[in-house]
Amino acid sequence: MRRLLFAYVLVLLSHAPSHAQTVIRLARIADVPDQFVGGEILKAVYGRLNIAVELVDVPGKRALALSSAGQLDGEVHRIANLDRDYPSLMQISPPINYIEPAAFTTTLQFEVNGWPSIKHYSIGIVRGVGSSEAGTKGMQRVTAVNSLQNLIRMLEAGRLDLLVTDLFSGRVAVKKMNLQSRISALSPPIERIYIYHYLHERHRELAKKVAAVIRDMDASGELARLRDMLVKRALDAS
Repeated sequence: MRRLLFAYVLVLLSHAPSHAQTVIRLARIADVPDQFVGGEILKAVYGRLNIAVELVDVPGKRALALSSAGQLDGEVHRIANLDRDYPSLMQISPPINYIEPAAFTTTLQFEVNGWPSIKHYSIGIVRGVGSSEAGTKGMQRVTAVNSLQNLIRMLEAGRLDLLVTDLFSGRVAVKKMNLQSRISALSPPIERIYIYHYLHERHRELAKKVAAVIRDMDASGELARLRDMLVKRALDAS
């Protein structure tokens, strides 16, 4: 009788709905629109693995401190080869997004020709954004601040000649602050940089599954379509 009862309980348990869901916690650089796009892309990626994504908004440097220490599970996305400086973080290929660093200004007018073409100006960047830090490395008049909004206020107040941020992120932020008549991007963008999702090294097995999903979405064109939709949504909402 006990054996029959035990077997019956096992059957009930095997058919009971499970409300537990695995959650992955990722650092997202606060107030940077391209990070919003990357985060939403990753929700779709992890959704295929039945894993929920919790996005933790923190400043750029703080994000790396938390993710590399394993206090968070990884980064939404960063430039390639971040793992050279943060070996506990694993780069997941292929890239999930791209950024186009661009120079925004209130008064200057010139054709941008790579990073060297802006080196003689006073430049503002967001602290912890690897592409901006790498691109302006060695330049004499670079100011780093914690948020894009503060950077835009400094530019608008005349404290900088220009600021550098992702073209999409800058357009969204300037529009939200209603400064389109004062601030615009110079053409063309400085460069295009492909950016990658990163996971902490404790997730080696998960990283393989995530990479496989991203490869499938990339090959089918779904990744590009999703990015285009999210960019348009963000611009329309700003």
